[in-house]
Amino acid sequence: MALTLFTSNALAIAAVRSRLSFHLRRSFSSVATNAVSNQMAKVGVVQMTSTNDLEANFQTCSRLVKEAAAEGVKLLCFPESFSFIGARMGESIEIAEPLDGPTMQRYCSLAREANIWLSLGGFQEQGPDDAHLCNTHVLLDNYGKIRNSYRKIHLFDVDVPGNMVYKESSFTSQGDTVVAEDSPIGRLGLTVCYDLRFPELYQMLRFHYQAQVLLVPSAFTKVTGEAHWEILLRARAIETQCYVIAAAQAGKHNEKRESYGDSIIIDPWGTVIARLPDRLCTGFAVAEIDLSKIDTVRTKMPISMHRVLDSCWKSSSL
Repeated sequence: MALTLFTSNALAIAAVRSRLSFHLRRSFSSVATNAVSNQMAKVGVVQMTSTNDLEANFQTCSRLVKEAAAEGVKLLCFPESFSFIGARMGESIEIAEPLDGPTMQRYCSLAREANIWLSLGGFQEQGPDDAHLCNTHVLLDNYGKIRNSYRKIHLFDVDVPGNMVYKESSFTSQGDTVVAEDSPIGRLGLTVCYDLRFPELYQMLRFHYQAQVLLVPSAFTKVTGEAHWEILLRARAIETQCYVIAAAQAGKHNEKRESYGDSIIIDPWGTVIARLPDRLCTGFAVAEIDLSKIDTVRTKMPISMHRVLDSCWKSSSL
């Protein structure tokens, strides 16, 4: 949330890539052997209220995974900080683990036992030093293997005189890699929460990494959620002509922290096609991902053919 790593000009993707020297990688791995051959697949988006009780959070996730698998869901998406939300400063760093640690291994077992893909983001991954963690979006396949991971690029640093001071970069290590991964429901673009406010990242996922489904695990505050949550998500879907799956933290986690909630799934036309009946309840909503609809939308509105890159623009500035 305000450490702007990209320029405000959403068209300046090429210049930004050069300026920041991001080590971008393509994850063109082959689709898993269980990939569906048709263009329809059922996905689920979770809404929950995580706390600083690791075991209670795991039991909630376990129950939801089993229920979703019973409904035939192929990919279940959890919100940011699904496994833990601290109640005091430094608590998240204290419980941070490597991706091969015991906490993530329990979720790998869940995926394997339920035969389901899981989007888990962001996880408190052990960082490069004792003072920092990584806010990491982890993608598990139905064999319980980590297919890919994305470390949050945009960190929220803000200092409003006389009001709010918050510096995510003081305890979170900044990611530097854009990640997309093939899956049974299409090519997934991985992001986390505050990334949502930077459309150039989603443009890159669509046009450079061929993403079809954008994942946005989040924990928006009540204030920012009421003002911007659905608007931003629908905008990203419309701009990229991708499905957007946005899992959200909801309600009061402790005395100091409250999240907006409202987990939703949006189609490539920008229409909300699934959400829970109550934006604060714990549960999941289900929708069908139809890859042929992406093709239809992109054919009728061929924006990829009409894009004018920043390198082609002329400036009248003196």
